[in-house]
Amino acid sequence: MFSNLDHVAGRFDLITERLNSGTLEPKEFQALAKEQASLRELIATYRDWLKTKDELSDNKELIESEKDEPMRVMIKQEINALEEKIPQLEATLKVLLLPKDPNDEKNTILEIRAGTGGDEASLFAGDLFRMYARFAERNRWTVEILSASETGKGGFKEVIALITGERVFSGLKYEGGIHRVQRVPDTEASGRVHTSAVTVAVLPEAEDVEINVPETDLRVDVFRAGGHGGQSVNTTDSAVRLTHLPSGLVVICQDEKSQHKNKAKALKVLKSRLLDKAQNEQHAKETSVRRAMVGSGDRSEKIRTYNFPQSRITDHRIGLTLHNLREVLEGDLKPLLEALQAHDQAETLKLQSEKMA
Repeated sequence: MFSNLDHVAGRFDLITERLNSGTLEPKEFQALAKEQASLRELIATYRDWLKTKDELSDNKELIESEKDEPMRVMIKQEINALEEKIPQLEATLKVLLLPKDPNDEKNTILEIRAGTGGDEASLFAGDLFRMYARFAERNRWTVEILSASETGKGGFKEVIALITGERVFSGLKYEGGIHRVQRVPDTEASGRVHTSAVTVAVLPEAEDVEINVPETDLRVDVFRAGGHGGQSVNTTDSAVRLTHLPSGLVVICQDEKSQHKNKAKALKVLKSRLLDKAQNEQHAKETSVRRAMVGSGDRSEKIRTYNFPQSRITDHRIGLTLHNLREVLEGDLKPLLEALQAHDQAETLKLQSEKMA
């Protein structure tokens, strides 16, 4: 499995040398720096593995010729430690050598929509959006709202945002699906727990080279943006509805006062939905493989339940239950996401082993 890593290490060294040369154009420098960053952990782990194996071999030779008993004991302890370290490094290398998701490095279009549950679902959609915004802040990502339909009570019927930064899609890709909430609404006098649902979609931002949408495939409708009254109501036809004629997909953006800006935002969302649709069609051909993964990202799949009376969160895909609901809603998603990633990696390794058997 590690036979080709010498070649990869050589490539890493060549990239490092070129980056330090000071002769690269900005675009080439950026591309090589990105490639170097993607290889850094793999090569560091590989070289640590080689060094550890060499040290183990040296110590085994040394103990054969060593006559001093206290020194033999020290060498034996070193051998035991090295023999424990090597399998750990090999396990890490196996994970690092797993096929990379080509979307992991991309920015993300996050779509949150209230489902069943009326006002309570809209309020929870707002809670989820704030949760992801706080998680983004922890990761130094930027959140830009592309479109929002507010309820006037602090909730959203729908909110669409662009999240940009380092490895955003990698950090959020397991969040797509139905999020269920169980809590007592403020308006519930009897204290009865209500169950509501919110749908989350996590789409990799499409790049122009991936998705080309000719103007002839679009119908563009403009209209006056709505609001709750007062200054928020737009008095010009700045809202934009894009209809992709071949697929029937529709995107509406009305947050900006500029028709041009609304169209640009709507096109960004449309391209990401088209990319997601194309990738899902490709994934459908690999159903037998994806069945073993952490969920397909299908937005009809119930993935998680947030139980407020018990401060409990349950991720149904991996059977994980945590009792830190408040911390999670404040953006502390790391324990959940690390568990999902570990499960996904374990299932992928298992599938690879079965193929090789």
